[in-house]
Amino acid sequence: MKIKKGDKVIVIAGKDRGKTGKVLRALPRDEKVVVEGVYISKRHEKPTSKRQKGQIVEKALPVHVSNVMIVDPKLHVPTRVSVKKLQGKYIRVTKKSNTQLE
Repeated sequence: MKIKKGDKVIVIAGKDRGKTGKVLRALPRDEKVVVEGVYISKRHEKPTSKRQKGQIVEKALPVHVSNVMIVDPKLHVPTRVSVKKLQGKYIRVTKKSNTQLE
């Protein structure tokens, strides 16, 4: 999986198509990512103590990796990512502008 926590991505499919956000969590085993402000659902929580009230909490749910693309930091457009070996280390490089991702 070439998308990591902290990457800026754009949603290319689904109900939130066109929205951009930062990756909050990467779930490589499930091939999913949690993106800030995308695929929000409302969850009803019961009170945990007598003093606390029940509430509705908005929670970001995971999106499949195939439905998001990394935003090129230089051109600000969606791009694919390749992996190159540089001085014995593997780095991620964008396909459109050939810039290195941190």
